[in-house]
Amino acid sequence: MALSKEEKQTIVAEYEDWLNKSEAVFLTEYTGLTMPAFDELRKRVREAGGEYHVVKNTLSKLAFKAAGLDVPADHLLGSTALGLAFSDAPGVAKAIADFAKGKEAVKIKGGFLGTKHLTSQEVVRLASLPSLPVVRAQFLALLNTPATQLTRLLAEPGRRVAQVLKAYADKAAAA
Repeated sequence: MALSKEEKQTIVAEYEDWLNKSEAVFLTEYTGLTMPAFDELRKRVREAGGEYHVVKNTLSKLAFKAAGLDVPADHLLGSTALGLAFSDAPGVAKAIADFAKGKEAVKIKGGFLGTKHLTSQEVVRLASLPSLPVVRAQFLALLNTPATQLTRLLAEPGRRVAQVLKAYADKAAAA
C-alpha cells in the first residue's frame, strides 16, 4: 500500500526528530533476521539506553539530509535499521555489535557519532569502549585514590608511634 505525501512527510519528520535527539546513530542491515531475534536485539538496545527501528531508505535519506548528516549511498541500500543512542553511545554500539557477532543476518553498515561519520570498523571500536557507568566508576576511583593515599600517609606516623609504645608496654609487662 502506497503512502500518501502527508504520511511520508510525517515519517520523515519522525526520523529527523530521532536523529536530532540521539547522540549517535548506527545503520545496520538485518536481512534474514527472524522476528524473535529482532525483538531480542531491540530489547538489548533498549537496555543500553537506545532504540532500534526499521526505516525506509528513501525517507531516511531525506531525514538524514534535513538533519545535516551526509550518509554514503551504500548505507541506505537493502534492509536498513537504525540503532539510536540517546544516552550511552558505546553501550548501544556494544549491544548491536555483540548481537551481530552471533548472527550473520545483522551487519553494521556504519553510523554517526554526533555529526562525525563512522565506518563499520569504527562502530565496532566504539563498541569496545566501556559503558558509561563503568567509565564513571573508573573516574570516581581515580579521584578517590589520592585522598585514600593521603589518609594512609597521614595515619602512618601515628600508627608507628603506637606500635613502639605497645612494644615497650609488652616488654615491661613481660619483665
